[in-house]
Amino acid sequence: MATAPRPRTTTRDPGELTRRLTAWLGTRLPGARATGVTVPASNGMSSETLLFDIDHPRTPVRACALRLAADPAAYTVFPEYDMARQYRTLRLVADHTDVPVPGTLWLEEDPGPLGAPFFVMARAEGRVPPDVMPYTYEGSWLYTATDDERERLEAATIGLLARLHDQVPVGEARFLDLPGEGDALRRHVTAQRAYYAWVIDGLARSPLIEAAFDRLEDMWPRDPGEVVLNWGDARIGNIVYDGFDPVAVLDWEMAALAPREVDLGWTIYLHRFFHDLTTGSGQRGLPGLLRRDRVEARYAGLTGHTPRDMDFHILYAALRHAIVMLRIAYRQAYFGEVDVPADPDALILHHDSLRAMVQGSHPY
Repeated sequence: MATAPRPRTTTRDPGELTRRLTAWLGTRLPGARATGVTVPASNGMSSETLLFDIDHPRTPVRACALRLAADPAAYTVFPEYDMARQYRTLRLVADHTDVPVPGTLWLEEDPGPLGAPFFVMARAEGRVPPDVMPYTYEGSWLYTATDDERERLEAATIGLLARLHDQVPVGEARFLDLPGEGDALRRHVTAQRAYYAWVIDGLARSPLIEAAFDRLEDMWPRDPGEVVLNWGDARIGNIVYDGFDPVAVLDWEMAALAPREVDLGWTIYLHRFFHDLTTGSGQRGLPGLLRRDRVEARYAGLTGHTPRDMDFHILYAALRHAIVMLRIAYRQAYFGEVDVPADPDALILHHDSLRAMVQGSHPY
């Protein structure tokens, strides 16, 4: 998937979106027009992002980004898209931390103007480590950087997580509590079980994913630990960098209250996922970046909290990613881009490494 043509993510017409966006802008800034509407090419498989400029003589912000709830006709990655929740999370982080997030401009909860709820942010200028082709491939800007430059990026990125977890008052983030019984970690995993059930509804089950859920139960932490605001999709592919310094943290649709290690496991695993794809194609990848031991040590040094039960949390990240990958593969099949094999586990790009993790033989 990382090296194949980009899977389809929408059925919406860009020209029609531009016309409707201009009409909506006129209700907020009379006489304003949306110009230069484009879709980012490298990242994002869930909510849609549009980049555009505002043509208006009195607007303080011209370069904008719009996050639009996924097109229901495009076999969505997630069952729900709560744009108000994302917007509120961005404002919460901006109000209580020095983590750089895009400035929020407008929230539109009425699906009428563009066909789904959306919000508009100021656009951050910079570069993002791409998913397609992965930033771990030869020739990417991060691959061609020096060791010192990648060290700078890693240190700054883990610093973001540390400050996010330490600075947001949990009491003001209760709208991000997940439903269900038990502590925050139990509710988080329960939500993933429900998501998996939604993904396979009417389709083939994944024995590997179900084995991974069973393995998690065997490894369950005795004390899940402190609950903090988790970014959710905590990876460098969701950060805009100016040089090697973060200037905008993006994509908050998976934010939730959970132990710190949920974010840390996702950060470590998602890099390893792209690195493994790269080495599987015969390239070197970036083995020195975001290594587990260094991430844990950096985070402990910044927060005073030593990450624990990380074997559990890295497996949990790989499991969560497998469910997303299965849904994306089923979407590709829906649009006729791939055929569904007899073994649904083959649709999970990292099925070999996930199986090894379940069996306790993978050196993560």
